Amino acid sequence: MPMRVLLADDHALFRDGIASLLQAWGYEVVGQASDGLEALQQARKLHPDLILMDVRMPRCTGLESTRLIKAEMPEVKVVIVTVSEDEEDLFEAIKSGAQGYILKNIAGAEFVELINGMARGDAPIQRHLAAKILEEFARHAAKKQDPSASPEEELTDREMEVLRLVARGSTNKDIAQTLFISPDTTKFHLRNIMQKLHLQNRAQVISYALRRGIGLDEPRT
Repeated sequence: MPMRVLLADDHALFRDGIASLLQAWGYEVVGQASDGLEALQQARKLHPDLILMDVRMPRCTGLESTRLIKAEMPEVKVVIVTVSEDEEDLFEAIKSGAQGYILKNIAGAEFVELINGMARGDAPIQRHLAAKILEEFARHAAKKQDPSASPEEELTDREMEVLRLVARGSTNKDIAQTLFISPDTTKFHLRNIMQKLHLQNRAQVISYALRRGIGLDEPRT
């Protein structure tokens, strides 16, 4: 049986182009979604084998949608297809459960070859992106072996931004508006911060940040 694919992207022309390419190579495109929430709804209804997911979409981003889908349907494979070469998007996609990450500037033949590789157990990630992931893993491993490393060095740049804003007394809604992200993404970053810093709640996060002078460069809101 051909692999059943759901496409999630807010650009209809791109979805149609990918659909034509995949169908020409024997894949069955069972549905399309224009945002992350619709992708979740379609996944529940259609139970695809694979979802090709954009990152930047209205209402619900591809990363948020991936987390929701993988939590509910872990058997469904998700591959991010995006213009974003932002390392944070790449790392968050993998942490969210995505099996692959492909840039939209890839050639059609290479794209299909990466997708075909999933049947062999390969992860559809371009080589230079895979190298970034390995470098990040190596960096984290080195930090864990360095007793002098401070805990917040484990945080991403975006998580540090969230930590500073939490320390200044900003609410999740305030943080979302300031950083142009959704409240759900804010909560996700805050959970990561607490996990990495071994803290249990928001009060402990604020106390930790203030003890280390994080967020004191600007007045609290």
